[in-house]
Amino acid sequence: MASSARETFREVIPAVGPIAIIVLLIMAGPIGTPIDSLINYFLGFLMLTIGITLFLIGVENGLLPMGEAIGSDLPQHGSLLLVIITAFSIGFVATLAEPGLQVFTEMIDLVSNGAMPVNILPISIAMGVGFFVTVAMIRIVFNVPFKWLVSGTYLLLIALAIVTPADYLQIAFDGGGATTGPMTVPFILALGIGLTSVLAGRSPLKDGFGLVGLAAAGPVIGIMLTGLLL
Repeated sequence: MASSARETFREVIPAVGPIAIIVLLIMAGPIGTPIDSLINYFLGFLMLTIGITLFLIGVENGLLPMGEAIGSDLPQHGSLLLVIITAFSIGFVATLAEPGLQVFTEMIDLVSNGAMPVNILPISIAMGVGFFVTVAMIRIVFNVPFKWLVSGTYLLLIALAIVTPADYLQIAFDGGGATTGPMTVPFILALGIGLTSVLAGRSPLKDGFGLVGLAAAGPVIGIMLTGLLL
């Protein structure tokens, strides 16, 4: 466990270190940030690094095995309804727990001065992700060609973009990136890989991936529909 933690920590440093150094140089140089603020920034960087390390250890030892176990167990019950309910519930709940979604809605509330329905947006985003995770699971079960599914999804997205109010259009496309983060992606991928691993004629590499690409369209379409309905 200790060796795994050290290895994860060494992987995190190159990921967050360069941007942290660039920001520190800008703060200390052109901006002229006071020394106490620089110390607080450095302490924040340490806490961020430790936090990401602990999170990744939890993902590796908890989320990934759990997602694969759920995905591999679902087909054994022979119930498509169970697959649908489980996939939607996981996509919905994991999205609501996504840290990026919290920051995203707070920023929308800030710049819109409370004009945007930030109490509704997280629900519509989570429902969009849950819906497309469910669609992705059904695609795996029935072996639907991925190219047709993703083409139809993004054609729908383009059609909605034409009629969506401008204020919601930009937010919608940012919503796709805000929700495909460290909470949602590992669980969705593990779920798909677990499902494909027990279905005859399915390849975890060919059929288990692509789920995140579909799930990323969920928030975009969800926010666009919210803008059209409100």
